[in-house]
This record gives sequence, structure tokens and C-alpha cells, in this order.
Amino acid sequence: MTAPDGTPHDQGSTEDRKEAAGSNLKTLTKGLKALDLLLDRKALRTSDAAAILGTDKGSASRLLQTLSQAGYAQQMEGRSFSLGPKLVGRPIPSRPRRSLRERARPILERLSQMTREAVHVSIPADEHVLYVDAIDSPFPLRVHNPRGTLGPLECTAMGRIFIALAHAPMPDQLKAYTEKTIVDPVQFKAELQRITEQGYALQDEEYCADVRGAAAPLYDEMRNVIAAVGVSGPASRIRQEDLKDLGELVRAEANSYKPD
Repeated sequence: MTAPDGTPHDQGSTEDRKEAAGSNLKTLTKGLKALDLLLDRKALRTSDAAAILGTDKGSASRLLQTLSQAGYAQQMEGRSFSLGPKLVGRPIPSRPRRSLRERARPILERLSQMTREAVHVSIPADEHVLYVDAIDSPFPLRVHNPRGTLGPLECTAMGRIFIALAHAPMPDQLKAYTEKTIVDPVQFKAELQRITEQGYALQDEEYCADVRGAAAPLYDEMRNVIAAVGVSGPASRIRQEDLKDLGELVRAEANSYKPD
């Protein structure tokens, strides 16, 4: 049993998605590192970027060209790039001393010890949730979502956090993943309102049969939702009547998050 709040049982397609997600994550990571280099140096040659990022010049050039097309860089003479119009003249905020994964890890460890179920941290990625850290359950029957896994927004607890509290895009049509998936738009909007009021989201066998879970938001210093933390496991261990208590536990731990 594997998936964000429950993986579909199509193992071939699951592996394909994981492979694609891993490749996209590596490209995104290198792109962000290239942006960091540009912010630090204010100007960057393609050859220097390639050497520091450990990639070939062609790949480095494509990364910088992508930043240029998005307005974060602009090409100078030759193969050099400088800060683009989106960054020129703007104060650059100091970056946190620790990464999101490092800051959220103690919360994952506490939730793992208290629940003995799978715990995850995710961020929004277009119309998906992207899992950036996880601790597996020690039980043989478990939900397994390694880093780089992508999941849908509308039927996972963490995805609903982003729709309800972080303005993530609503799907054009609600897809039925299981018999319990909410597909009625009115009912779905009521669920989002409930999440807004209670500060946590639940998932009751709606993405994968026999899997339940709960999630809560992580906020930055400006009270913007930057990530979500969640717990998920088999319905045989997470009973329906226990979901509310699980949601409140996850919310309490998420509220202890301290941004740098």
C-alpha cells in the first residue's frame, strides 16, 4: 500500500510518476541553486554555473535561460547573466539558516513517535502536492511516500490544506478516486470551509481505499501557508472515530513550527 494519503494500486504507473517526479525535483533543485548563485554574485557566467552545479555547460545554459524567460535573470554579452527585472532594485530577503525540511523534521519525529504511522511534509506544486520529507511507519502494512512523490490536491488531506488556506487552484472537475471521494462541488466547498475553521484537514479513504489521514498547515513569519505536515495510515489502525483527535494532534504539532 503506497501513496500520498494512499497510493493507487497501479504499480507501473506509480513507478513512472515517482521517476518523473524525481527528475523534476532534481531539475527544480538545480534551478534554485542557480538562482542562489545569481543572487549572491549579481552576475554569473555559464561556465561558472556549470562548474559549481556539477553539470555540463549546455544544462547550465538552459537553467539560466529558463530563469531569464521568467524574468529572474537577463543575458549579458557572451554567456553571462545578471539579475533580471523581477529582482533588480528589490531588497533580497535573507534566506533562512535552515531548510524547511530541517525546521520541520522535529515535528515529523514527534508525530512518528506518537502515532507510529507514516508522517510527511509537503509543499504545493502547481496542481499537486510534492512530498519533500517523510518518515515511514515501522509496521509492515503502511503508507509509503518517499521524497519527490506527487499527489492530487483535492482528495488528500495535505492538498486540501493548500486549497483551503493557501489559494492553490481548484480542480475544474472533481475526480472519483474511490467510492468515498467527494465529487459534489457544494459538498467540497463545505469541506474547505470546515478546514478553514478547524485548522486541519482529514482524508477518509478518498484517495486510496483503506487509507485515512490528517494534515495541518505550516506558516511562515507572515502567517502565509508554506507547507503542510500530515499523518496517514491503514484504516485498520486509524479508525474513523479517531480522525478528529488525529487532526487536532497534527494541528497542535504543526503550530509548534518555528520559521527562521
